[in-house]
Amino acid sequence: MNLYKLKKTATVLFCGFALLGPTACNDFLDELDPSNLTPESFYTIPDHAEAAIAAAYSGLRFYGDGAGIFSSNWQLLEAVTGTSTTETAQNSDLNNLYSLSYDGFTGHVVNYWNGLYRLVANSNQVLDKVPPITPMPEAQKKRILGEASFLRAWAYFNIVQLWGDVPLITNAQTASSEDFYPSRTPTEQVYNLIISDLQTAEAAGLPWMDVSGRANQAAVKTLLAKVYLTMAGFPLSKGATHYKLAADKAKEVIDYANANPATLNLFPKYTDINDETKKNRVEHIFMIQYNASVAGNPMGNYFPNFKPVTFAGPGGTGSSVPTNSFYNSYETGDLRAKDQEGWFYTTYFLNGNGERFDLGAPYVFKHFNRIANGTQGVAGTRNNNLNVPLLRFAETLLIYAEAQNEVGGPSQLVYDAYKKVRDRSTLATPELGTFNQASLREAIWRERWYEFAYEGITWFDMVRLRKVFNEKTKGFDDFVGHVNLNTNVALASRHLLFPLGVQEMLNNPNLKPQNPGY
Repeated sequence: MNLYKLKKTATVLFCGFALLGPTACNDFLDELDPSNLTPESFYTIPDHAEAAIAAAYSGLRFYGDGAGIFSSNWQLLEAVTGTSTTETAQNSDLNNLYSLSYDGFTGHVVNYWNGLYRLVANSNQVLDKVPPITPMPEAQKKRILGEASFLRAWAYFNIVQLWGDVPLITNAQTASSEDFYPSRTPTEQVYNLIISDLQTAEAAGLPWMDVSGRANQAAVKTLLAKVYLTMAGFPLSKGATHYKLAADKAKEVIDYANANPATLNLFPKYTDINDETKKNRVEHIFMIQYNASVAGNPMGNYFPNFKPVTFAGPGGTGSSVPTNSFYNSYETGDLRAKDQEGWFYTTYFLNGNGERFDLGAPYVFKHFNRIANGTQGVAGTRNNNLNVPLLRFAETLLIYAEAQNEVGGPSQLVYDAYKKVRDRSTLATPELGTFNQASLREAIWRERWYEFAYEGITWFDMVRLRKVFNEKTKGFDDFVGHVNLNTNVALASRHLLFPLGVQEMLNNPNLKPQNPGY
């Protein structure tokens, strides 16, 4: 029944009640206002469940929200890696990230905590309120609960990697909740919830891929493999058991891809990755969804400062640009470092579609939308609908290669997964027999640095491995003591975790103590 019919019915009923006397009228006036929605009154029909899970998905977009002048939240995970620097230096919080001098007042740190816990809260709301909805098709309910479990797992996986022991909140909250001021939960217990949530999502009947952008089986299994791989490393150091779990789970995705290459695979060209017509397809296992009518792609701080690479003319902030040392470390002939063919561009077209001109330096092309901004002879649409990738099939392959190499050393399957990622770069890969376990380990790590640069992945690799790629030697340094060449500042043990926000700790004294070194 639509709202108009509901109002007409209420009017007729009111007239009838008036004839029955004051008691009936009083009963009518005591009815709840259906337009005054609360969590208790809202979750009554399947459409409410769909709206709630859509709201949870929208919470992923905190990733691109603003973090002060010329900066966005996503730069938290890039500025600290040493693979990027800035041309503007006008945002003090961002400068503190680049110089590794951030603290509990740094805006990006505070925003990331708030955004991730907001995603947890929205997911908890779905997990608490959707199960009682009746009637509701069981398959639909199971799917939505699986998606909410996946989103909560993704949020907590980021939270625990960034802050270590953190509050583990699993129920919808009100001001009267017993755990409204939670204490911090040991890291391993947080990981146990993440695994449980992903196993719930895995059993939820999700499709292998979903072009609408919702969670899918490939995303769940890839994230679970990534969690196991991380647990095998620092700080939990689970080792061989979890390397095997990671390899086995990634292999399930690879086996499906081998049987269904048109559905799940690597794109043939790097430029397919930033083609908005190929969102949520083939290589893109899971992405943050963007559409200019709601929220446009938030990666504009990668644009060079005051260079006319888009329809808008001279502009951009250049607040995140590649370091020359990292860009120059790519092997000669690697398409990922070739102008406009991979992750970088060194020339572009005046105002997006005019004459080619030299940019004078490399800039990040991985998130550049040619459909929106224009390309030679073709004007841009001015609507940046490009999504932000969170999980690509390339990562599934390298998770398998790394984990299986740790389990049993070099093998044909390990080599094939590693080589499949490299083949797209047009680089020749040494024969399998030239590798031992140690040399293949570093080759796979190196490939992760080159393949996943500027996707919010590198920092987490640095922390779980306690190793950092050295652009000069092309080997790996210990995390503690490695010098970020863009600032000549050395990483310290305190950098393995971020600080908790000062205001958050003032609001909730149960969060003490602060992480070491802050």
